Amino acid sequence: MPEKSTTPLRILIVDDHAVVRAGLKMVLEQQPDFIVVAEAESGSEAVRQAQTHRPDIVVMDIRMPGGLSGIEACEQINEHVPDSKVIMLTSYAEDELVMDAVRAGAVGYVLKRVGSNDLIDAIRTIGRGDALIDPSMTKALLEEVRQAAQVKEASAFSGLTPQEMRILALMVEGLTNREIAAQLFLGEGTVRNYVGNILSKLQVSNRAEAAVFAVKNHIERHLPKDDTA
Repeated sequence: MPEKSTTPLRILIVDDHAVVRAGLKMVLEQQPDFIVVAEAESGSEAVRQAQTHRPDIVVMDIRMPGGLSGIEACEQINEHVPDSKVIMLTSYAEDELVMDAVRAGAVGYVLKRVGSNDLIDAIRTIGRGDALIDPSMTKALLEEVRQAAQVKEASAFSGLTPQEMRILALMVEGLTNREIAAQLFLGEGTVRNYVGNILSKLQVSNRAEAAVFAVKNHIERHLPKDDTA
């Protein structure tokens, strides 16, 4: 049963094959809560039509030959018409392509071989504001985000030498220069020089700010291997 709605969902169909567009339009316009407001046969035309008609849903082939790809068009639509939600149509569950589409702003994808009822359900799901991403894809995306965060953390310390990392970790623990010197078998003046270098490289003005920076970027994950063994 269609969802009750005061206004129908406005849909833009994007595919380089006229026969496919006609078939999709026929199926979708049989639904009382859908209206196809425009069609496009290329990625660049999809962007123009989206900006002109501002549809609720864009149903777009992920593979668009020549010019803008479906993924590039999705990215531009997401940038210029953020209220338009893009569902990608794909012939195969190609993980990398689908991941690229999600990164570009797609809120879901549907295999072309699914029945028309599945596509209709998918559009209604997106129309309600829900996402339509396979759980395995969500897991992969979360892992990608986690890895990107770790790379960003590590880059925060990229200017520090292993010894400076050890000293910074001890600063986080609240040790004084004298205590650090004793623990690392260094002279107190040497530690003082190291601390000055650390503050300069991290572009902070004092030990407290350096400690906060280190904690925020999870220094414990990036210490030299001999400190984590």
